[in-house]
Amino acid sequence: MSRKRRKKRMNRNLSIILVFVVLVCGGLGVRTVELKRQEIELTERHEALEKQLGVEQQRTRQLEELEKYMQTKKFVEEVAKEKLGLVYPDEILIQPDNK
Repeated sequence: MSRKRRKKRMNRNLSIILVFVVLVCGGLGVRTVELKRQEIELTERHEALEKQLGVEQQRTRQLEELEKYMQTKKFVEEVAKEKLGLVYPDEILIQPDNK
């Protein structure tokens, strides 16, 4: 009977080990799915940020160009004419009649 007890005990131990292995594999499978989903989300976010970075870099270039233009004499003249209504002494300003 001793052999039967050993065999029974061994079968019980193997069953416990098998259940443990199945639980570990199940946990790893769930974690793998979660990590894959997270990878997809992070990839989408990275692409969106790369696109936004490109837009912001373009905007920076436009602002730098505007800054250079604002330092020119032509810009100062335009602002003086449009906003302040100033003209050169030898200029004649002709305005249409508003009827």
